[in-house]
Amino acid sequence: MARRFAYMTLLCVLAGLGACCVAAASDYHGQVTFGALPVPGVKITAIQGEKKVSTVTDQGGLYDFLDLADGAWKIDIEMQCFSTIHADVAVAPKMAAGKWELTLLPQDQLMALSKLTRTPPNMPPTLVPPAPAKKAEGTDAGATAAELPKPQDEQSQQAADGFLVNGSVNNAATSQYSLDQAFGNRRPNSKSLYTGGFAAILNNSALDARPYSLSGFESPKSMYDRITGIVSLGGPIKIPHVLPRGPNFFVSYQWTRDHTAAILPGLVPTEDERGGNLSNLPVTIYDPTTGLPFKNNQVPVSMQAQALLKLYPVPNPDISPNSLYNYQASVLNSSHQDVVQTRLNKTLGRKDHLYGAFNLQSIRAANENLFAFVDTTDTLGINANVNWAHRFSQHLFVHATYEFSWLRTKIVPEFENRENVAFAAGIGGTASSKSIGEDPADWGPPALNFSSGIYGLSDANSAFNRNRTDLLSGSAAIYRGHHNVTVGVDFRKQEYNDFFQQNPRGAFTFTGAATAGAASSGSDLADFLLGIPDTSSTAFGNADKYFRQPVYDAYVNDDWRILSNLTINAGMRWDYGGPMTELKGRLVNLDIAPNFTAAGPVLGSNPVGPVTGVHYPSSLIRAELRGFEPRIGVAWRPIPASTVLVRASYGVYDDTSVYQAFVPQLAQQAPLSTSLSVQNSAACPLTLASGFSPCSSVTADTFAVDPNLRIGYSQNWHLSVQRDLPGSLQLTATYAGIKGTHGAQQILPNTYPIGATSLCPSCPVGFDYRTSGGNSTRESGQVQLRRRLRSGFMASLVYTYSKSIDDDAVLGGQGHVTASDQGSTPAAFAIAQNWLNPRAERGLSTFDQRHLLTVQAQYTSGQGLGGGDLMRGWSGRLLKEWTLVTQVTAGTGMPETPSYLAAVPGTGFTGTIRPDPTGAPIYISGASIHLNAAAYTAPLTGQWGTAGRDSITGPGQFSLDSSLERTFRVKTKLNLTARVDATNMLNHGVFTGWFTTVNSTQFGLPAAANPMRSLQTTIRLRF
Repeated sequence: MARRFAYMTLLCVLAGLGACCVAAASDYHGQVTFGALPVPGVKITAIQGEKKVSTVTDQGGLYDFLDLADGAWKIDIEMQCFSTIHADVAVAPKMAAGKWELTLLPQDQLMALSKLTRTPPNMPPTLVPPAPAKKAEGTDAGATAAELPKPQDEQSQQAADGFLVNGSVNNAATSQYSLDQAFGNRRPNSKSLYTGGFAAILNNSALDARPYSLSGFESPKSMYDRITGIVSLGGPIKIPHVLPRGPNFFVSYQWTRDHTAAILPGLVPTEDERGGNLSNLPVTIYDPTTGLPFKNNQVPVSMQAQALLKLYPVPNPDISPNSLYNYQASVLNSSHQDVVQTRLNKTLGRKDHLYGAFNLQSIRAANENLFAFVDTTDTLGINANVNWAHRFSQHLFVHATYEFSWLRTKIVPEFENRENVAFAAGIGGTASSKSIGEDPADWGPPALNFSSGIYGLSDANSAFNRNRTDLLSGSAAIYRGHHNVTVGVDFRKQEYNDFFQQNPRGAFTFTGAATAGAASSGSDLADFLLGIPDTSSTAFGNADKYFRQPVYDAYVNDDWRILSNLTINAGMRWDYGGPMTELKGRLVNLDIAPNFTAAGPVLGSNPVGPVTGVHYPSSLIRAELRGFEPRIGVAWRPIPASTVLVRASYGVYDDTSVYQAFVPQLAQQAPLSTSLSVQNSAACPLTLASGFSPCSSVTADTFAVDPNLRIGYSQNWHLSVQRDLPGSLQLTATYAGIKGTHGAQQILPNTYPIGATSLCPSCPVGFDYRTSGGNSTRESGQVQLRRRLRSGFMASLVYTYSKSIDDDAVLGGQGHVTASDQGSTPAAFAIAQNWLNPRAERGLSTFDQRHLLTVQAQYTSGQGLGGGDLMRGWSGRLLKEWTLVTQVTAGTGMPETPSYLAAVPGTGFTGTIRPDPTGAPIYISGASIHLNAAAYTAPLTGQWGTAGRDSITGPGQFSLDSSLERTFRVKTKLNLTARVDATNMLNHGVFTGWFTTVNSTQFGLPAAANPMRSLQTTIRLRF
């Protein structure tokens, strides 16, 4: 076993990191200031669902999160005596650094706070003049909690009770928020100006539970480990007689070696089925040539199918052949990460401050799939920034920033430069099927998708991408009387230098249409064995692409302290993200006649429409300059000397990243590339050998976008009432709403239901058309009951009731669990079923969660008289200063869409057709099946399916996580912190979704499960 583990570890390290791992994590950093000066000791908390990570700003006000999962995060910025900042951030590899300006609390709250922290009444205040409201670069957050239009997060003010100003009671040694001995000026009896630390984070298979098996059959537990080491050092740079007062520096290095195991189940062809014996199937298989049934369902096997079947594993002998799964494998993924961070800051005279940072991150990872294909990904990222702050007077501050970021990603699939599978199998028409002149990077098999639940054959595509962003930012803060005004501008130049093919090996979908008879639905496996796909698609050529996009914004904001109990924060922001262009003009859109009666390709290098004669810009999308975003927030204390606080806000936020989602598709189309998406028919016969040949009845371009596409925007509003209660309790009630306009919608022009006839046979078909007619709404009510930190105990309970509805292609399509999650078919739920009525797609959003309850409790032993503060001797040394944190999250399931997997007539698109409900109950109780297949049937001939989008409720969510931590003070300057984190403590299996393809044998089965119990140990030494 040890030898096998060593061999697997060596293999995974050499192979590198999988594409999905790299694409899922990014570095997010920023700075917190007050009056344009950096603020150390500010707690920054990033929250995504059940995951929560925190850090504290250093002496330059800088913070950094490593490997945050890409996507939406909630950011809380907390510092005693200042308003807590809440914001939503979209973490991405190329995002700019966040810049946050703290805002001082109103005078009455500061007075109340002084009582809370037991400040002596005769102590003179040490407050500084008011500061401007914060401005968030790279986010759509408002300026203060009053302005924030987002719903208040359940953890919004949790840390404010603990991380108080230096010298308050909560900075005692027993508090988890205690400032380190080497932090700032808290350096008693120390002559050293340098701080540092070592940390180790350990985890391995011995501490983790066995991964959840969806098939119900146990597999041997894989051996793996996760190790992270961190070393850091900071202080002033001093060279006697040369640089006696040099800048302060901070440098850290993080080393991570990560191995994770997972169990993947699947349904694969049996030995009999591989030989063409399909007598076990409950349907009659018809010969598509003669129209007669095959005797005993014995079908011939094509040469191409025989070659591709060799890539499939054989079923496990210990799994029942009647099982919905007949194969299961344990896969081991690995990653190797190195991160270097450096920061410098220097005060120049009395009015200038210069600081900057340089970060380098390298990740090598390997990702294995069910077929034992190992795809590797190598990424190298650089981020550097230089900042300058200048104080002209006590009323005027300016700040300037330059930031540079660069990211290189290289993906190497299993078969690159190793085996030309498509050519050897006799499959023609793809980038990898040519005998000479092909790029070995695109070698490999085509993707195979099956409607019945057979595991789809798939592999990653080769890619070598280099992206760069240059940011210039400037702002000025003006303080006059009751007004704190901030004015700023930003310019961002974004470059995406990509080398990849969108679909070089092609994809086939099998639905049983070829072997169906008058009284039989046919078999997708029989279609595959015969070599007759129902649809095919491919896109290759023009591999090198050089996308460019300028992004501008300008803003003005006034934090107006009208009265001691009333503050208004109002401003205006203008955002402009120009349509993306290709450096050599190699973009292709469709010039479309009214009512989609004709279409022809228009090129960015010659932007004149061949159908309408209209002149287009080189981006082929007309720019929109109407990105004005008014925002206003109000904080009002209606009753003087009362704890009742009312906050309200309204804001408009644009989506300037809309072009990044579809421009790569415009660069992979005819006539510059080979692209097609076709259906098998008499006019366009398809086979595995020649399934990628263009047909005259189908457009050579598979994607088009409205040249007058509007930028989507949302209107956000928020109202909350907060009041303190006896017993250190605080109650907050919040109502929030979001209205989205001009969201993305996608249609398939000139398509018609199965069994119907085309209303316009001469009209172009076979392409997906994107418009901006989507709308969405979300409204939520939230109640939060929070107990402030007292006697070492702090807790919060948050209940949220919400409802989200949309007909948006993005909001309605993300997060769906379909057969594509096992490699079976492309997820296409975002495309409207009926192109003439896209508003019929209006339904629950995929992220709609009606009920969500979060309870968190924290206890630190040895705090307060009742908590054992007076314990001394061995009992005090043993029992004091332990911090236990527990969080329980429970919520209802997310919506999912039922689908009927079949080709949309006249196109190669699948997954957009929905079934008809039968009236039978949808949900059933069973050991494995959770949805009733009898609740749906195929749509009536000549009609679209009537099942609603997102009409199935997914599995409920539950998690229980805990952590235990203690800091051991070895010496005055030496601290050792030990921490244990437990995820899913109850080892409770929680499903993430169902398979919802109704003509699949796996309909109603769980699609995936959350990780089981995992323990992680962290040891950190500070000096």
